[in-house]
Amino acid sequence: MKRVIIIMTLALCLALPGGAFAQRCLPGMRGIQVTGGMVDGIYSSRQDNKAGYYFGAAMATYAKNCNKWVFGVEFLERYHPYREIRLPVSQFTAEGGYYLNILSDGSKTFFLNLGGSALVGYETVNRGEKKLYDGSTLRDKDSFIGGGAVTLEVEAYLTDKVVLLVTGRERVLWGNSTGHFHAQFGIGIKFIIN
Repeated sequence: MKRVIIIMTLALCLALPGGAFAQRCLPGMRGIQVTGGMVDGIYSSRQDNKAGYYFGAAMATYAKNCNKWVFGVEFLERYHPYREIRLPVSQFTAEGGYYLNILSDGSKTFFLNLGGSALVGYETVNRGEKKLYDGSTLRDKDSFIGGGAVTLEVEAYLTDKVVLLVTGRERVLWGNSTGHFHAQFGIGIKFIIN
């Protein structure tokens, strides 16, 4: 009788499709993520290009229903053309936010998240240099900045511990003299650590 039960169990395992999936985005799980991408368009080295780049690192902690808290830091650099040079505007920001899972597949491999974040940081224009090569003086000042961001993010699990991220985000910051809105898009990778 034991032999028949074993044979029937093996036959059912081989005959029925499907698979076992690891438990993903459980409350309390944490991941370290690194992201990077473009700001306000596609970056190029042409002198009249205003676009820039960004990169950041964050810690994500999952809550109920695959929602998550995200805390991190980010560096953003955008350019302003001036005659035959480009003046860099750099922002160093810290972020704290909550991301809602708005769509996921049954196997918990792909997730679409919508997040809101608070941002605080510091902006520097031309790395603090006020005098330009032609004797002109910049009126834009280095300053502390604050505001928020809205993020649309796609997560795709490559393995149970490695996640590919594709992000689009709009930042709104006040306290600076070089523009309040910045659109970002990029990719990243997250490593689940527990």
